[in-house]
Amino acid sequence: MRDRPYTLLSCCVSIDGYIGSAASRLLLSNDADFDRVDAVRASCDAILVGAETVRVDNPRLLVRSQTRRDERAARGLPASPIKVTVTRRAELDARAHFFKAGDAEKLVYCASPRVEDARERLGPVATVVDGGEDVEMRTLSTDLADRGVERLMVEGGAMVHTQFLTENIVDELQLTVAPVFVGDSEAPRFVRDGIFPWSPGRRAELVDVRKLGDVVLLRYALSSRFGDA
Repeated sequence: MRDRPYTLLSCCVSIDGYIGSAASRLLLSNDADFDRVDAVRASCDAILVGAETVRVDNPRLLVRSQTRRDERAARGLPASPIKVTVTRRAELDARAHFFKAGDAEKLVYCASPRVEDARERLGPVATVVDGGEDVEMRTLSTDLADRGVERLMVEGGAMVHTQFLTENIVDELQLTVAPVFVGDSEAPRFVRDGIFPWSPGRRAELVDVRKLGDVVLLRYALSSRFGDA
């Protein structure tokens, strides 16, 4: 067993590098890319988003295609992957789609000081895992591997992207660029400040470029494990 799952980070950004607006949820992609993302979800064992994404976007994180759901069932898998989120404050609504939509297992990795609060609030709808004083993505990934997760999809938001990338535990980046500008410094960007392994002296490897209607998919190999899962 590997010490962590094969990890794929998937995100859609505007031309100027934003992933949403400051005021509300912003759908940047198109139907063709949404369907591609659905296929990627169906290929994974777990999908991870940060608590802020759960609060702001209220995502369902389900495989939408009935054909793909049936194919998973034929392989003895649940219709949709395990849903995973990370929180420091445990300020999550148990009525959110993350918890209520679908029958997949839900995992909440919570910082130790707020674990009891999280279990009281979310215990009936999810498994709350003590993630340590400050949840680190590498530790979380190791725990997911121990739970049988071999392929993990990370879908946001900016803080989670930054943590996974700066900890150098992403094997593949799938970045879709939408033909729009957001132009608002208060809006969330793809990543926050950090020290990343890729720089002018160590460039990420671009392995595929694909046009999907009016958006462009860029695939980067970020580790030697790229394509292994």
